[in-house]
Amino acid sequence: MEWTRRIGALSYGAICYAIFFATFLYLIGFLGNFAVPKSIDSGAAGPVGTALLVDFALLALFGLQHSVMARPGWKRVFTRIVPRAVERSSYVLASSAALILLFWQWRPMPTMLFKLDNDVAFSIATGIYFLGYAIILEATFLIDHFDLFGLRQVFLRGVGRPYTEKRFVTPALYKIIRHPLYLGWLIAFWVTPALSVGHLLFASVMSAYILIAIPLEERDLAAQLGAQYVAWRERTPAFVPRIRRKTREQPRRAVEDVR
Repeated sequence: MEWTRRIGALSYGAICYAIFFATFLYLIGFLGNFAVPKSIDSGAAGPVGTALLVDFALLALFGLQHSVMARPGWKRVFTRIVPRAVERSSYVLASSAALILLFWQWRPMPTMLFKLDNDVAFSIATGIYFLGYAIILEATFLIDHFDLFGLRQVFLRGVGRPYTEKRFVTPALYKIIRHPLYLGWLIAFWVTPALSVGHLLFASVMSAYILIAIPLEERDLAAQLGAQYVAWRERTPAFVPRIRRKTREQPRRAVEDVR
């Protein structure tokens, strides 16, 4: 029976991850208006007031799900119902379901606020758009992609090994900014060769969600990780690296120290 539960948890986690990855790829096409059957600006436009209400509700639903299910209080309650090993996979599945609902029910508002007609400018904007997603993926692997999306938890359960919390580290991008993952999302939301009213709504609401979520996330991490995290948070900017300039006196001091 225990073996069956382990295989079941592993299979469930793998399915949740596959759904997430397909949803992530669809999101790239959805926001970029290419390669998907329904994108953010495709389809017949209806009444603007209805579109605003429906689209805002879809975005709010995603934000509510994403934030509530990430809180420690929810996790404590939820893991009384499901095994702890599948809690993260369930979060990933719920987030994917909220996005799939958004793709399905999104009401286009395709009125263009601007569109880059120059081929070079269009290509540069498109390249930066993809760079945003590259930063997102890089950031997830820096903090353990497979743990973040629940695969590590179900794999350890499947092989009968206990789950251990990841230790606090600040590799690569995390040495210079606190939120490279969110920075990648902000780039993907805002850097576009064509900005419609619908895209503006999506980018604005999702950006506002990120700015609201950051203090909540940092509060939870401070409680979990303690003084080491707090010290790193205090000295590391959120999105824009600090540029440290050497003064003319610094080399002189170094020479004096050597002497």
